[in-house]
Amino acid sequence: MNTVLDSGPDEGFNSLRRPGRPRKERYELGRSLRERAHRSDMAFWTPPDRRADVLDQLAEAHEGRVSWLVPVRVGRMVASPYAFLRGSANIMADDFAALPRTGINSVICGDAHLGNFGFYASPERELVFDLNDFDEAHPGAWEWDLRRLVVSVHVAGRQNGFRESACAEAVRHCVREYRAQIGHLAEQPLLARSFDQLDVDRLRQAATGSNLKESITRAARRARRRTSDRALPRFTETSAGAVRLVSEPPLITHLDNSDRDLISDALDGYLNTLPPHWARILGGYRIVDIAHKVVGVGSVGLRAYVALCEGSSSDDVLFLQLKQARRSVVARHVHGDAAWHRHQGQRVVEYQQALQTVSDPLLGWATVGERQYYVRQFRDMKGAILVEDMSAGALSDYAGICGYLLAKSHARTSGASMIAGYAGGSDKLDEALSRFARTYADQVESDHAELLAAVRRGLLPAEAA
Repeated sequence: MNTVLDSGPDEGFNSLRRPGRPRKERYELGRSLRERAHRSDMAFWTPPDRRADVLDQLAEAHEGRVSWLVPVRVGRMVASPYAFLRGSANIMADDFAALPRTGINSVICGDAHLGNFGFYASPERELVFDLNDFDEAHPGAWEWDLRRLVVSVHVAGRQNGFRESACAEAVRHCVREYRAQIGHLAEQPLLARSFDQLDVDRLRQAATGSNLKESITRAARRARRRTSDRALPRFTETSAGAVRLVSEPPLITHLDNSDRDLISDALDGYLNTLPPHWARILGGYRIVDIAHKVVGVGSVGLRAYVALCEGSSSDDVLFLQLKQARRSVVARHVHGDAAWHRHQGQRVVEYQQALQTVSDPLLGWATVGERQYYVRQFRDMKGAILVEDMSAGALSDYAGICGYLLAKSHARTSGASMIAGYAGGSDKLDEALSRFARTYADQVESDHAELLAAVRRGLLPAEAA
């Protein structure tokens, strides 16, 4: 079922002149969709007749990446099924597109797993917690985000050695919190939905167990230290009296003069994508050095640069990151082969601002030759809560927090009333997605094993870095 349902103002992309359906009517429309896309059907997963096998799908994802970094990407993905999941958003998108769905579309993250929630600084320099990766963000089925999130919960639980019953309970808690929050926000004024955010104090309150509270405290402490001035001694060195970024091949490498000049010119163009106030401030900085820096798991091999900028003094520094943006893995399942977005960096920025309550004020985009990038602060109190350190109870708590935040993001851009009507007040969706997460976790482990076997046979090079 591929129809995008227009449910009024909270469906998104509607003219202000068009009267919306009453909230109750949208809720009932969502309920009626249960007859066309049964909630119980959300439970089922049968390995599909994929258009390509796992190795071919990975090879497709590697096209256009820096070739000598592909072994680093493979090396990170073979580390565990959870690491494989993080790097295989394209495989999951292809699989999920063939599954039953309601037809209610929102702006979705496209890569909503547990590791893509984290800390960062608001424009007021307050530490907040939210979705924080939007490379695959795109209009699409809300179910795809929720499916990917619950699968990551189950896979992470298995990686930590938890019983299947504990993994299933964590998934159910995630879906319960998603349903509760989408239902709550559906009752709120449209504008009020845009102001809901989770700061450190609220995050600690949401954590019922001491294990997660301690993890939050440690992660928040680390995040507050991740600022440009503190990064200066870690990422720079002085040579012949000049400050430059360190070289740590293959993770940090310097550019030749021509590439450096191209990126410097692109950053000049980036200023035109910022609000005037921030463009004037950044205009007071000069670029000191630029290097290529490998980031993440799924992003390894895409071009990502760090620019060291200096302001009014040697200790007035700013690190900017340019990250290559390509078409979302969701896009072909929504628009086919035709690209809907003229600039993929602009897509990432605008959908990040749509899904987050507050965003980095220096978000913008740039073009280097034929490649498109988005630009953000590199060190901006970014930090993560590590699932590897969690007990079973903490994972359940954390999964609920992530479900809550995903619902908040969807409610900002979609038919929250319709999703709430479809999801309902019973635990039927919780149970269905719990069953799905378990069976698709088996699929992730099978796919990971196939990749691992290929590496062991020498069919794919893998490098630990």
